[in-house]
Formats: sequence, structure tokens, C-alpha cells
Amino acid sequence: MPKIDVNQVAEILKRNQVDPALLRQIVEEMNLVTQADSEADENKPPPVKKQFVILISDPEDRLPKGDFAGWVLQIPENESVATTQDRIFRGTYDYNASKKGRLYPAKTVGEALENVAAKYFKEADLWVKTKTPVLMLRTNNEIPKE
Repeated sequence: MPKIDVNQVAEILKRNQVDPALLRQIVEEMNLVTQADSEADENKPPPVKKQFVILISDPEDRLPKGDFAGWVLQIPENESVATTQDRIFRGTYDYNASKKGRLYPAKTVGEALENVAAKYFKEADLWVKTKTPVLMLRTNNEIPKE
């Protein structure tokens, strides 16, 4: 529903020659309703900030115990994931060849994923979902019975 200012409604009612007593009553009721809405908005808790996490299944305990950071990317479903780095490189080469890229070239994969515009990666069929690295967690892929 579109929002409209109470003063605009009052002006419209005046132009249509509504009785001044009725006009005053309508405006007062509208002010009470908008005041109640604004109080409800003030009492609402702030939204919870969320972050992406990459969960790695490691049931055979092959990964080292340390923490990892990485990026969440998307490529076409029918393509091999082994081509992902080549796609990053291709998009970064195109960016570095542009005017802005010549001024501020991306020298690492991290810089490329954070700074290169999405249009360069889109041409390489790559979509970056997180520009900043996110933490990856390990799991043994089992639910405890307890």
C-alpha cells in the first residue's frame, strides 16, 4: 500500500470542501495511527547480521586441523570445477586490460575477487558470491547419537 503524508491528505480534503470539524477529526486520527506505527518501529530489535560459512565434509580426516578462509563462487552447473581458477584469471586479465585495471591492477586472487567488477567475471561465466573471504569449517559428516 502506498504511503502518503498526513498533510497531503488534509490538503486534498480541504480542496474537496470537507467540513472543517470533520477534517480536524480525520487528521487527528491519522496522526494517532502514524504515531503508533512509528513507536512500533522504534521498539523493533535491529536485524541480525549474517555471514557466509563454507562447511567442508572431511569424514576421513584428510584436511589439516588449521582454519581456512575462502570465497563462495558459482559456475555453470555443466562445467568442471577445475576450470574455476582459469575463469578467475580470465576475468582478472580482462579487468587489468581496462582503463581502471591499468590504474589499479589486481595482483592476487584475493584482490581480484574483492575489487574486480562482476561484469568481467560474468563474461568468464563466474559469479562471486562473497567478495571478502569467509571461514571454512570441517565436519566428520556424522550426527552424534547423544
